[in-house]
Amino acid sequence: MHEMSITQHILDWALAEASRQHAVKIHTIHLVLGPFSGIVPECIQMYMDLMAEGTIAEGVQIQSRTLPLKVLCRDCGKKSQITRRHIACPYCQSLRLKILSGNECLIDSLEVDTDEDQSPSSDHGME
Repeated sequence: MHEMSITQHILDWALAEASRQHAVKIHTIHLVLGPFSGIVPECIQMYMDLMAEGTIAEGVQIQSRTLPLKVLCRDCGKKSQITRRHIACPYCQSLRLKILSGNECLIDSLEVDTDEDQSPSSDHGME
């Protein structure tokens, strides 16, 4: 159930940032997740659908991308990227790895409409 509190934090941040940018509608929230973040984007979307009702984020879509898992091998000292399916050092096959990244949950960007996007274009010049 930790996705509920994370979703609330994401929504609060997105609404505050949208307000600073004078946005009138939030269409998409882009997240960056580490493979061991424990965040399930589908759960975030489900909670967001409920929590965003009645706000400028109503109907917002959650998009996410997963960062690579970066490690430092304690045996050969090399940094590398591994996958959850192959957890050994790609250089020496050691399993003695220090995780350098993989738990991230970051808001990367928002797609919004601003006041200018909503107003009809018109020529305010004088004739």
